Amino acid sequence: MAQIGKAPCDDTLILHGPGTDEGDCPKASKPWVLAAAVVGSSMAFIDGTVVNVALPAIQADLRATAFQAQWVVESYALLLAALLLVGGALGDHYGRRRIFAIGVGIFAVSSVACGLAADVHQLIAARAVQGIGGALLVPGSLALISASFPEKERGKAIGTWSGFSGITAAVGPVLGGFLVDHFSWTWAFYINVPMALLVLWIVWRHVPESRGASAGGGLDLWGALLATAGLGGVVYAFIEAPEQGWNAPYVLAALGVGIVGSAGFIAAERKVRVPMLPLGLLRIGNFSGANLLTLLLYAALGGGLYFFPLNLIQVQGYSATVAGAALLPFIFIMFALSGWAGQLVDRFGPRLPLVIGPSIAAVGFALFAVPGVGASYWSGFLPAVVVLGFGMTVTVAPLTTTVMNAVGPDLAGVASGVNNAVSRAAAVLAIAVFGAVMAWAFDAALADGLREMGASAEVSAFLDGERSKLAGAAMPANVDAATAASVKRVVAESFVAGFRWVMLLSAGLAVLSAVSAWLLIRGGPAAQSLRAEPERP
Repeated sequence: MAQIGKAPCDDTLILHGPGTDEGDCPKASKPWVLAAAVVGSSMAFIDGTVVNVALPAIQADLRATAFQAQWVVESYALLLAALLLVGGALGDHYGRRRIFAIGVGIFAVSSVACGLAADVHQLIAARAVQGIGGALLVPGSLALISASFPEKERGKAIGTWSGFSGITAAVGPVLGGFLVDHFSWTWAFYINVPMALLVLWIVWRHVPESRGASAGGGLDLWGALLATAGLGGVVYAFIEAPEQGWNAPYVLAALGVGIVGSAGFIAAERKVRVPMLPLGLLRIGNFSGANLLTLLLYAALGGGLYFFPLNLIQVQGYSATVAGAALLPFIFIMFALSGWAGQLVDRFGPRLPLVIGPSIAAVGFALFAVPGVGASYWSGFLPAVVVLGFGMTVTVAPLTTTVMNAVGPDLAGVASGVNNAVSRAAAVLAIAVFGAVMAWAFDAALADGLREMGASAEVSAFLDGERSKLAGAAMPANVDAATAASVKRVVAESFVAGFRWVMLLSAGLAVLSAVSAWLLIRGGPAAQSLRAEPERP
């Protein structure tokens, strides 16, 4: 039977489980908790980057349009964003280890289903189930760290988590790209299975159970339903609007559900005895400011980097393996400097790194807009990758530390769920919005390019039917080699024109995130410890 006790490192309720000793749980389990959190969250990080690399192969093999290929990414992101807040609350209530392990199991099973998908619709459905698993495991990883490490050690632990999660996420796209090039895109999903088995073994043997302060107060079911409806409705509307139009019935219905659900959630949380999201958290300056920064910066990151592998593979002609390795310098920088970045809040307070980091990232995004068709990776894209990597390194660990320190361990699951929900929702909304921008710029550049090259009416009509595939558009048959080469060049340049718009928008969002940190985050090395207590009913 599990024994209940207080962890010496914080006030979180600890339930000692298999492989732990009562009384020395924090000391004995810290490395194992960190390992489980790193490998578990890395599955979700790897999955996002691997799928981007595999998208061209998926699109070609399953004969999917660019919009359907986008849904392969968005179905996962939609469920992940909609349920992250619920996942964090479930962990606080029923046990973080338990919910984390369930999430890992769901993620593994659905990864197998992704690999077995026979058509794009089955793949989209399996990816949606993956999103449910991710929503349970992602907030649980940080909540386990927050429960096991005292505040004075938490920044370094989160920095280590950030660095090792990054390095494992770096291996994923390279391995996934190799598997796509030499075997099949399906194996890009199967790599999650051995990682999941390792995490489940660590969790069972070495990770203690912990719960939040709300564990004995009953689960906020209405809050969970309304939060899911609010986030899911808004995200679905933004995904579908570029394809169906804002006046489409399904889009309007989803947007209405999202708005009503969000309003109902706020009203319900004011009345319930043990709310899933104590609204007093939103009045903590550093918590709100850090989440606004997250919204803006991760919109830039998710929206911009979604199109980067497509550029490398479909426009620049690189293999999936090379495209998967293109962000390795980004990841290696985060890994090498993660320990240093994790201590920036302790040395300088949260404000300075959260202004400087996004500002550097903005320069990196702007550099992505420079290369054209046929650019060398080393002179064209590597400078952008390095600058963006350094900017995100300065930002990520201090940002996460600021969020978690603002509320303390009792609400670690909720805080992690909120911050992850914001980051994932930001990315999925940005992909939808940037996808519309990309389509607009691509169509305009394609029309101009075809007109300048004097394309025949037949060629123009053929490409009009291929526009939805963007750079994956098929070339018209029965044309001479010179015309085919000219058309291919026009399509590639049209994609680059849209890519530049996307990256400049990302740079602008990064600048706005730096401004938000300057205005809202309290400065000073001691600021993070001056958190306000959220209101309790």
